[in-house]
Amino acid sequence: MKLKSSEKTPAPKKTLPPEELLSVRDWLRFLMSRMGAAEVSFGQGFVDAWDEAVYLVLHTLHLPLDRLEPFLDAALTVDECERLMRVVERRCEEREPAAYITGEAWLGGLRFRVDPRVIIPRSHIFELMQDGFSPWLDDTGAPSRILDLCTGSACLAIAAAHTFPDAEVDAVDLSADALKVAQLNIHDHGLRDRVEVLHGDLFEPLEGRRYDLILSNPPYVTDAAMDALPEEFRKEPAMALGAGADGMDIVRRIVAEAGRHLNPGGLLLVEIGHNQAETEAALPDLPLVWLDTDSASAPVFLLRAEDLAQ
Repeated sequence: MKLKSSEKTPAPKKTLPPEELLSVRDWLRFLMSRMGAAEVSFGQGFVDAWDEAVYLVLHTLHLPLDRLEPFLDAALTVDECERLMRVVERRCEEREPAAYITGEAWLGGLRFRVDPRVIIPRSHIFELMQDGFSPWLDDTGAPSRILDLCTGSACLAIAAAHTFPDAEVDAVDLSADALKVAQLNIHDHGLRDRVEVLHGDLFEPLEGRRYDLILSNPPYVTDAAMDALPEEFRKEPAMALGAGADGMDIVRRIVAEAGRHLNPGGLLLVEIGHNQAETEAALPDLPLVWLDTDSASAPVFLLRAEDLAQ
């Protein structure tokens, strides 16, 4: 039925917050209960409902992210409650990841802008970077040229630039949209003179460039795992996740080409998540060195330039 010109399309019904929710403490309990009932999935920057609920509530209320206790019993305004209710709906009903709701993600003390154009930053390589990749770089010293392949938001490139302040860093991605976000983050961190963004397929835009350290957190999700992904993970760019039947399509190419871009004594570190068995099956003739982190066993492998000599 066609509306008459004098008629207006009714506004979508607004979900009002329960009147019983008066304080920050109340909203934390409510959000955790709703996340539990909705069986939301974690792993995109948060490991459990408590940490994520605290982050979402404090961020929405523009409160310091590291100071919950003083505000637990603070009374909230009607506007604040309505904003929190919308966050609850987006997270629990629409299954939107927390980072896309807030527009930011954190690795350690580093903040990065994120949106659905990029995968949400999370990396075991970042954990290994906290001690300067010791002992693997102890003999060669700090790298002067670093490459971050499949850079996404440029989080690893930026973290590497902060960790190694004398290094120049290249950041490569096939997604032009992802690189737009990467450029914003590089600008935010004041690193435009040290981190260069290049658009292309892995090493394709890097003819003649060589590095002391190559880092990559590439797509490595198997086809079967892609089919079983929780809804939250389906909000992320599929090209940043899926990598064929065994998850090794991109990893094989990185290893095959990396030797031509490493300086003598240089290192290649590649993150593969839980795919140790698939990696060893795909690269049976290489002396893979498996690196553990505090949060995972063997999520990253290391190869030396000499292992990849061609």
